[in-house]
Amino acid sequence: MTDFLSLSLADITAKLKAREVSATEVATAALDAAEASQGALNAFTAFDRDKTLAMAKASDDKLAKGEGGLIEGAPIAVKDLFAVDGVSTTACSHILDGFKPPYESTVTSKLWAEGGVFLGKTNMDEFAMGSSNETSYFGNVINPWRANGSDAQLTPGGSSGGSAAAVAADIAYGATGTDTGGSIRQPAAFTGTVGVKGTYGRASRWGAVAFASSLDHPGPFARTVKDSAILMQAMSGHDPKESTSLPLDVPDWIAAASASVKGKRIGVPKEYVMDGMPSEIEKLWQQGVDWLKAAGCEIVDVSLPHTKYALPTYYIINPAEASSNLARYDGMRYGLRVEGSNLTDTYEKSRAEGFGDEVQRRVLMGTYVLSAGYYDAYYLKALKVRRRILEDFEKAFEKCDALLTPSTPSAAFALGTKSDDPISMYLNDIFTVTANIAGVPAMSVPAGLDASGLPLGLQIITPALDEATMFSVGAALEDAAGFNHKPEKWW
Repeated sequence: MTDFLSLSLADITAKLKAREVSATEVATAALDAAEASQGALNAFTAFDRDKTLAMAKASDDKLAKGEGGLIEGAPIAVKDLFAVDGVSTTACSHILDGFKPPYESTVTSKLWAEGGVFLGKTNMDEFAMGSSNETSYFGNVINPWRANGSDAQLTPGGSSGGSAAAVAADIAYGATGTDTGGSIRQPAAFTGTVGVKGTYGRASRWGAVAFASSLDHPGPFARTVKDSAILMQAMSGHDPKESTSLPLDVPDWIAAASASVKGKRIGVPKEYVMDGMPSEIEKLWQQGVDWLKAAGCEIVDVSLPHTKYALPTYYIINPAEASSNLARYDGMRYGLRVEGSNLTDTYEKSRAEGFGDEVQRRVLMGTYVLSAGYYDAYYLKALKVRRRILEDFEKAFEKCDALLTPSTPSAAFALGTKSDDPISMYLNDIFTVTANIAGVPAMSVPAGLDASGLPLGLQIITPALDEATMFSVGAALEDAAGFNHKPEKWW
């Protein structure tokens, strides 16, 4: 019996604690499901069955003594951006082929300390650069959802597409992701899962392959808001090894997920009404407003006037930081090396063969905006606009406790339909990038289906350090929406 794979994280940990099922049974079932799905979903890049079963055995030993952490015995999938000791960690790039770190990322260390069991590394866009999981060296991840009456392969979103697919397909009880401009929230919306990023610095970036350091936010994918609160609580906390890690205690977000939202003021930003946005998204957004009003919230109109500059600002800062961070991949110390006639030739050949098209595009863009003569015109100006965007949020939060917006401008789209048009692909981040630019908490909650039967999400954004309100509002939306849809199994 493996029907326990469809349970929530909270429910499976309760069953494990009650000894109704063993961690070894659960881990074996999850591994079998993950490996069986690979040919269809391609959600994973690496497994280590011995490591998984050893961790499950250790959980069983703890549980037998009545001990155990927050997520004791639950299999958790790990985005292939986080170092797991002795397990292939490539950021889904050819240039990191064969790299097995002899250390553990802080986020995964914290999850394992709370009893999580490593399930496998999940597929992603190369170096987290992408919105559709089509830039991975290991091939596309396929969304477990399909449109009604269609066999077309859909994107699970990016860059954390493998993590989202693994949770949506009832393989993993939770998964780690990173969100640089929407790479947790957009895949969550596309797969009918909950995706969360906390305040910048809540979860440590140490041991996670860097993309854009001032924008990267680790966070979880989960099946419910409560599960996401459990995972976020487990993976957060101060890390002295990471300079931007916040030296703050982690609040009780699990309790916050069941707190009342009566009297909360919910802001609706007028700038998020976009030309050409599907009427279904606008209708769902209004439905979300009505649900929160019925839960006792006060709805207020707010303005975020610099929102129109968010995407260009993001796509200057993001490639600039990527250009700097990816300079370390030169074929000398680890990963791919293509021998050249001299040192410079070796650098050039290693990077040309090791980096995919999207990574090369962003490195070139970033190098350009940081170059002499353009630094002031682009990069410095983008930093000034970034400050204005943050000020917009600060002013809005003087009037409200949380913002409600759509998560994405559409439901999941077919693979291949936007990959030849980078601008069209970048527009997928239209609703999500502002929260990264400002460093404030945000989450996507599944709230309905479109006419094709595909999931749509609503986004909650709250002030810095106020994840508690985010989880309480998210749970209120979840309760009102009653979203319990699952993709029909075809894989």
